[in-house]
Amino acid sequence: MFSFRTTPLLEQTDTILRSGRLGLFCNQTSWHPENGEYLYETLFNKGLLKRVFVPEEGLFGEYSEFKLKDNEFPYNNICLNKCGFESLYKIAADSVIINSDKLKDLDGLIIDLQDTGVRYSRFNSVLSALFLTLKKRNINLSVYIIDRLNPLGRQVEGTMLRKEYQSSSGVEGIPHRHGLTLGELANLLYNEQNDKFPLHIISSNAELVSKSLLPWSIPPDNDMPGLFSPFFYAGQYLWCVTNVSGGRGTLRPFEQFGAPFMSSLTDYNIRNGFRNWNDPGHPLYDPAVYIRWQRFIPSSGKYKGELCFGFQLHPVPGVQYHSLAHNLRIMRFTVENCREFSFAPIATGESVKGTKRGAAELILGDKILLDYTQGKLDWIEAKEHIKVEEQKWIRKARKFLLYDDQLFRCK
Repeated sequence: MFSFRTTPLLEQTDTILRSGRLGLFCNQTSWHPENGEYLYETLFNKGLLKRVFVPEEGLFGEYSEFKLKDNEFPYNNICLNKCGFESLYKIAADSVIINSDKLKDLDGLIIDLQDTGVRYSRFNSVLSALFLTLKKRNINLSVYIIDRLNPLGRQVEGTMLRKEYQSSSGVEGIPHRHGLTLGELANLLYNEQNDKFPLHIISSNAELVSKSLLPWSIPPDNDMPGLFSPFFYAGQYLWCVTNVSGGRGTLRPFEQFGAPFMSSLTDYNIRNGFRNWNDPGHPLYDPAVYIRWQRFIPSSGKYKGELCFGFQLHPVPGVQYHSLAHNLRIMRFTVENCREFSFAPIATGESVKGTKRGAAELILGDKILLDYTQGKLDWIEAKEHIKVEEQKWIRKARKFLLYDDQLFRCK
């Protein structure tokens, strides 16, 4: 049973929401301005909350670099030690495993998360695994999703993940930037998996949080802290599987990138006859951004405390930007001009069908894109492949949309 609801969660008349045993899967974005409380506080004060499921990054995203361990849940005092704070899932090899025992004594599960709009988000994989677990275990749990706007908007980028590259870092068939809300993504997964449990989506138009706060006001991820972060995120995230810093540990993660060894590019323009990094003939040129060379020192993460030569990207107002396509070209440029550049050889703990895969394969999820970044084919072929894949995804996803605004691609 599926329903799409246009009144706020707390105004619903379901018996489960009035007097049932509820679980809540949430993080720092589950704060609602109308009452100045996190949703777990509101539900606990109503006497409905039995268990809060905490992501591996922590309830407030405070464990983003180290991951919260099963025996580290320092939250029980928040609800007077009368409500459990636990993990809903764990990562094993190439999959997400749901702890179904924690669901069997619940009448309803509320999901209140802000998705990041890319398939690399762990929440996509957790949602898919959750739905499959409910189906396989025949758990008739009512699931309520408080929908939010997609911080990356309706633009679609990239190729749909191939089955052979599916892992805990991505769901098969989802492109790099999908353009859907979390509720719409749930609608797609629910239908494709032919699920039968009760799924209820609370419209983003119903909740004041979506009307009062911009989608990134409370960062859904520590890598998306600011106004311009959504503009670059889908493409710049690819640096995570390389030895180039994507700006983590700086005030502008995924708006800037660099590495100590990229200092070899200092005289690149002089050697190759370009006026500057924004010369229209330059390999890095894109009409939607300005490229500013700079140096930075990350305070944490990759190259912590080391001087990095790199660049910051600045959006040109009003011009559509394909962040994935641009960063694929930037990566190809780096491969060709920085001999120290490398992709991460193995994604820690990840495997596909028993065979260890490189981290780049799992994130790119497409052999043609991987071949392009490694110099094995030209941009025209890769660009056409991306175009066809985006068109396929838009046609596929269209029937699962819950709102009037349509998906689009950057032409």
